[in-house]
Amino acid sequence: MKTSSFCPARRCAGFTLIEMLCAVAIAGVLASIAYPSFQHVIQKTRRSDAQVALMQLEMAQERYRSDHSSYASLTDLGVADKSPLGHYKIVVASSSPTGFRAQAEASGLQASDAACRRLQLVVDGMSVTRLSGTDDSVSNDSAANKQCWGA
Repeated sequence: MKTSSFCPARRCAGFTLIEMLCAVAIAGVLASIAYPSFQHVIQKTRRSDAQVALMQLEMAQERYRSDHSSYASLTDLGVADKSPLGHYKIVVASSSPTGFRAQAEASGLQASDAACRRLQLVVDGMSVTRLSGTDDSVSNDSAANKQCWGA
């Protein structure tokens, strides 16, 4: 039986080692470029976990305040000290008859979110302030603060 001369044996054998290494190198370069952007999106998504926790805490505080003469601690409210997905630790730093200060501190993998490691909600009378920062001073400027809070 006669074999087809349409495809010489060397050309139909598959990829060469050099072709395969070039493809792997290109994939590696593309992955190294895409990974930091992907991490930024993941951190931003996890920040919504803290925002949800702080908003739920604010609603619980307002419900508590409607029946009592002041705002409460987490134990008085019966609220967990972790955000719903567990990426943040929630703390009520202070409470008074006129307001409260609550903070969400990143934990676990989210702690690498340097600029927005802490999100803080301050309610004072009719004023609500949202702050963010790398440490307890929550001293981000307004542009970074808007980025952290997604505004």
